[in-house]
Amino acid sequence: MRTDSHTQRVLDLVRHKGLLRACDLDAIEAPRIVLTRLTAAGLLERIGRGLYRLPDDHGSEYESLVTIAIRVPQAVFCLLTALQFHELGTQLPRQLWIAMPRGSHAPRIDYPPIRMVQFTGEAYRAGVQEVERDGATLRVYSVAKTVADCFKHRNKIGLDVALEALKDARARNMASVDDIWRNAQVCRVANVMRPYLESIG
Repeated sequence: MRTDSHTQRVLDLVRHKGLLRACDLDAIEAPRIVLTRLTAAGLLERIGRGLYRLPDDHGSEYESLVTIAIRVPQAVFCLLTALQFHELGTQLPRQLWIAMPRGSHAPRIDYPPIRMVQFTGEAYRAGVQEVERDGATLRVYSVAKTVADCFKHRNKIGLDVALEALKDARARNMASVDDIWRNAQVCRVANVMRPYLESIG
């Protein structure tokens, strides 16, 4: 097959997907060298190792989350990033916070900047929601799990952030007290959270 038809098929694919991984070319039987040529010609932009987009496509507000979801499928967005995703509180994190199973190596990613936290067993598995954004599946902890995680990791993010998340989640009825309590038990912070949960009812 001629190179120009490979080129067209790759460009059609990236228009359809938004973000293109090098391995996506296998499905259309196009050689990876096409990515190099298209990037050199200014028709594609390389935004990370093995990840490409159209140069005039500046992506949506979810672009950095989608980038991580594609590159690190087992990552679950947590803590400050999950708060921002759920529009809870006032935090604007400079890094993407991801949870990985205990024993995982930190992903080698140049962009976007990430902060990895290791969770164990049920604390990693519980409360994971899968949300479709820009053609990718984002894995993010639920509001109740995120609130409990914030108390669990209050030494990293600050107790004030955890309290703000709890008050905001309850004031806007985004998570029930029972749901937050269940997640507090999973995260082993029930005793820490009990007085705060009782005070807001």
